[in-house]
Amino acid sequence: MGHGVPELVLELNGRTWTLDPSRSYTLGRDPQVDLVIEDARVSWRHATISWGSRGWGIQDHGSTNGTYVQGRRVQQTDIGPGSAVYLGNATDGPRLSLTGAAYSPQGAAPQQAHAPGRQQDGQGWAAQQGAAAGQQDWQQPQVPRQGGAGAPFHQQAPGPQGTPGPGGAAGAPPAHGDRSPTMFHQLSLGRVMRIGRALENELVVSDLQVSRHHAEFTATPDGRNEIRDLGSHNGTYVNGQPIAKSGTVLIGPNDIVGVGHSTFRLVGDRLEEFVDTGEVSFSARHLTVTVDGGKQILKDVSFGVPEKSLIAVIGPSGSGKSTLLKALTGYRPADQGDVLYDNRNLYKQFAELRQRIGLVPQDDILHKELTVRKALKYAAKLRFPGDTADAEREARIDEVLRELKLDIHKDKKVTSLSGGQRKRVSVALELLTKPSLIFLDEPTSGLDPGMDRDVMQLLRGLADDGRTVLVVTHSVAELASCDKLLVMAPGGAVAYFGPPEEALNFFGYTTWADIFSAFENYRDYDWAGRWRGSQHYQMYAADIDAVAAQSVQPPAQQMRPPKPQSWGSQLWTLIRRYSSVIASDKGFMALMLILPAVLGVVSVVIPADFGLAAPTPPAKFNGKAGTILLILAVGMCFSGAANSVRELIKERVIYERERATGLSRSAYLMSKVITLGVITALQGVILCAIGFATREMPEEGLILPPAVEICLVVIALGFTSMMFGLVISSLVRTAEKTMPLLVMFAIIQVVFTGILFQVYGSPGLEQFAWLMPSRWAIAGAGTTLDLAHLMPPWDPQNPNDLDPLWDHSVSQWGINIGILLLMGVVCGVVVSRLLRRHEPEVMRK
Repeated sequence: MGHGVPELVLELNGRTWTLDPSRSYTLGRDPQVDLVIEDARVSWRHATISWGSRGWGIQDHGSTNGTYVQGRRVQQTDIGPGSAVYLGNATDGPRLSLTGAAYSPQGAAPQQAHAPGRQQDGQGWAAQQGAAAGQQDWQQPQVPRQGGAGAPFHQQAPGPQGTPGPGGAAGAPPAHGDRSPTMFHQLSLGRVMRIGRALENELVVSDLQVSRHHAEFTATPDGRNEIRDLGSHNGTYVNGQPIAKSGTVLIGPNDIVGVGHSTFRLVGDRLEEFVDTGEVSFSARHLTVTVDGGKQILKDVSFGVPEKSLIAVIGPSGSGKSTLLKALTGYRPADQGDVLYDNRNLYKQFAELRQRIGLVPQDDILHKELTVRKALKYAAKLRFPGDTADAEREARIDEVLRELKLDIHKDKKVTSLSGGQRKRVSVALELLTKPSLIFLDEPTSGLDPGMDRDVMQLLRGLADDGRTVLVVTHSVAELASCDKLLVMAPGGAVAYFGPPEEALNFFGYTTWADIFSAFENYRDYDWAGRWRGSQHYQMYAADIDAVAAQSVQPPAQQMRPPKPQSWGSQLWTLIRRYSSVIASDKGFMALMLILPAVLGVVSVVIPADFGLAAPTPPAKFNGKAGTILLILAVGMCFSGAANSVRELIKERVIYERERATGLSRSAYLMSKVITLGVITALQGVILCAIGFATREMPEEGLILPPAVEICLVVIALGFTSMMFGLVISSLVRTAEKTMPLLVMFAIIQVVFTGILFQVYGSPGLEQFAWLMPSRWAIAGAGTTLDLAHLMPPWDPQNPNDLDPLWDHSVSQWGINIGILLLMGVVCGVVVSRLLRRHEPEVMRK
C-alpha cells in the first residue's frame, strides 16, 4: 500500500479500528459482519464503508432507520477524516468518528493493514498497528488494544490464500483446509500472552465456552514455545487432546492449540488464530460399522458436506440412518473410516470437537415441566464455564430466543407448546454454545405437514445464518429446501448423494413412494454399485471416495473431555433443576404425600399396640405387632421404589446428550439420590407418624425412643427401595416396563420379611432372604420391639429357637440398619455402571 492512499481510523464507543483501503467493511448487528454494532436502531446489515475512485465513502443498504451525515439521511456519500456518521438516528444514534491514520517514519516500511475481521457477540477486535521491519514492538498511540497495556500487536490475516503475512513463511501447511487465519498475534521472547474471555487478557476471545482466564502462551528465552492451562473449565487442547488442568505443554509449528471455538498454530514468531464461525468442511470417508456376527449395518459410506448448507438423509427402515448419525457425531465411532471436521479427525479429537457439534435427538432433550426460559437457563449453567456471569448467560439465552422467535413463548411451560415449537426449544438448547455443525434426528416425526414445513424452514434459516445442518428424516415433502440429499439403501450403503432436485430423475421414478417401494422389492439389488457407476457420483462424491479407508478407533484414554463445571457446581445445578421439575408437577407432589398417608392409615386399622410379652408365664404374645410392621415395611418399600422407578428412563435422552457435553455421571446420579432421598425420608416420617400416633409404644428403646428407632429403620428401608427403583429404571428400555417390575419387587418383599413364615434356619431360603431390604428392615424394627419374644414362636415345642436377626441388642440393631444402607450403596454402584450403556461410546470409561 503506497503513501498516497490514506488509512482511515474509525472510533465508536471507545473502540478504534484502522481501515485498510484495499477492502470494504460492513457495519450492522449481524455477528458475522466486519464491525458489529449492538444497537436496536441499527439494521442487521446496515451500511458499508469502502475506498473508491474519489476517496472513502459510505453506502447505506436500505436500513430501516437510516444513515445520517451532517443531520441529513444519506444513501451514499463521501466521508473522510473529520466526518461524523450517525446510524439509526440523526442526533443520538451510534456515532462513528473518522480521523486520519499516522504514517511510518521516512524510510521505514509502510504499515500493514489492520482490519478487525469478523467479530463475534458484538465485541470488536481493537486493532493495533504492526511493527516496521526490525521494530516489532512499536505501536501507534492513537489505536489502543482492547484488553489492556502490554498486549502484542495484531494484524489481519492475508487475503489471498498462499500469501504469507508478516513473519510467516511462504508455503506453510494450512491447519484448517484452505482457510486463511482470522488473526495474527506476534510472540516476543520471554513474553507471556494470556488468553481468555476477560478484557484484561492480552488475547481476548469473545466465546462463552472460554474461561475468563483460560490459558497462556509463552515464548521462552531458549526459543521454545509452550502453552499452559490456567485451570480452565472446558479445557485447553493440543492436537485435539486435553492437557492437564494447570499443566504445561511444549508446542511446535505442526501443533494445533484449541481454546473454545478458536484454534492457534505457530508460524515463525507469529501465532495464527482461526475462529470457527461456521465456515468449516465436514466429510465422511469409508464409514463401515460391523456388529456381532460380522454383519455390516453401514457399508463404506462416503460424502462431503458443503459449508453452511442443509443436508437431508433419507432412506427406508434398515438403511442405517441412525447408525450413520451416531458415527458422524462420534456417539458410536465407525469401525473403519474417518469423520473429518475441518480436516481434523473427529474420533481422535472428540474431546475438543464435541463442543463444535450440536445434536437434537428425535425425542425432546428438555424437561417438559419447566418453562422455556428456565429449561434453557439450567442447560446454560451446565454447559458454560463456571466463571460465566449470570448476565452473560441471560444475554445468550435472550439472543437464541430472539433468533428462533421463541421470545414470546419464553415463560410458557414446554408441555403447553406445539410439537414444532418444542422442536425449536430443543434446537435453541443446542444453539446456546454456537455449534458450527448441527445434527437432527427425525425432527418432523409426528408433526403435521404445516409444522413439518415450519421446522424445515427453521433448519434452512440456520444454514443460511452460517451453520451446516444435517437432518435425518422420513419426510420427503420439504426436500427441495435442502442443498444436498443423501439417500441410504437397505443394508446401509449410499444409493445417491447430490442435489435433491436431481434425485428422482437419477432413480428413474416420479415419486419417492415408488423409490422406497423399489428399495423394498429389490433389497438384494446393488444400489451402491449403481451409484458408484453414475455420472452423479463423479460429480459429487468421487473426490471424497478416493481417499483410502483407515482404522479410526483411538485409545480410550483420549476420550475423556473436561467438565465445563466443577463436580459440586454440577451437582448443585442438577439438584435445583430436578427440584424445579418436581415442584412444577403438582400432581406428582400430591401423590408422593398422599401415598404414605394412605398406607399409614391402613396400618392403623389393625387394632393392636406394640406391647411386649408378659414377663411371667403364661406368656402373652402379640401376633398383630408383626402384621403392623409388615404393612409399614411393604408400604415404605412400595413408596420408595415408586418415587424413582421412572426417573432415569424418562430422562434417558436428556442424559445421553448432556453426558456428551461434559455432564458428570456421578453428579447426575447423586442429584437423584439426594433429591429423592429427602422426599423418601419425608414419606417415612409421615408413614410412621400416622402409624404410631394411636398406638401404645414400649417405654424404652435400645438407643433412642422406640418410635424414633423404628422410624429410622423405615427411612433406611425407603432409601434402599428407592435405590432398587433406580436400578429398575436404568435396566428397562421403556417406561411402560417399570410398573410390572415395581409390583413384582413389592410382592417379593412381602414374602421374605420373616413375618409370614419362618425364614431363618432354612438353608438356601434364608440366604436368599438376605438380599431383600424388607428382611433387614423388619429385623431392625424387631430388635427395638424384641419381636423374637413378642411374636408366638414358630416352633411351640422349642420356644428358645429365635430369629437371630431379631435379637434385642444394640449391636444387632446397628448391623441390621447398616446392611440395609449398604445394600443401597451397592445399588448405586450398579446404577452407575448401567448408566454407561446410555452414554456416547467414545466416553465410556
